[in-house]
Amino acid sequence: MSDSHTTEVITGSAVLAAAVGFFLYAGQIVGLSGAGSSHAYSASFRTADGISVGTDVRLGGVKVGAVTNIALNPETYRAITGFTVQSDVALPEDTAAIISSEGLLGGSYVELLPGGSPFNLEPGAEIEDTQGSVSLVQLLMKFVAGSEDSN
Repeated sequence: MSDSHTTEVITGSAVLAAAVGFFLYAGQIVGLSGAGSSHAYSASFRTADGISVGTDVRLGGVKVGAVTNIALNPETYRAITGFTVQSDVALPEDTAAIISSEGLLGGSYVELLPGGSPFNLEPGAEIEDTQGSVSLVQLLMKFVAGSEDSN
C-alpha cells in the first residue's frame, strides 16, 4: 500500500507542476506576467472600429502595450481610447497613433508611429496625431462605384 500511495503522490505532484507551468507560460504569451511597469496614454479617434479593451498596441510590429479603455466623448463624438505602453519605451511628442489592420481577415491593433521630436511625451499625455480605422466595406463600395463610372 505504501508503494501505491507514493506513486499517487508523485503522479499528482507531476500533474500539478505541469498545470502550474502551463498557466505561467500562457500568462506570458497573453501578456499577464506582470513583469515591468507601463505608462498610460490616450488618443482620440474619429472611429475606433475593430479595437476593444485588450487590443494590442504595437510599435514597429512589436507589442509594447494594450488598450485599457474606450469611451465616447459626448461633446466631440470621438472615441477616447486609453492604452498602456511599456515604461522602457519613450514616445516622442510627435508620435502618431493609427488603427491598423493585420490583413483582410485579421484583427485590428493600435500602431504607434514615433516622430522625430527630441522631446518625449509625459506619462498620461494625449497623442494628438491620430487616424481612425478604415472600413473595408466602404473601400470596396468606393472601388465598385469608381469602376462603374469609368465605363
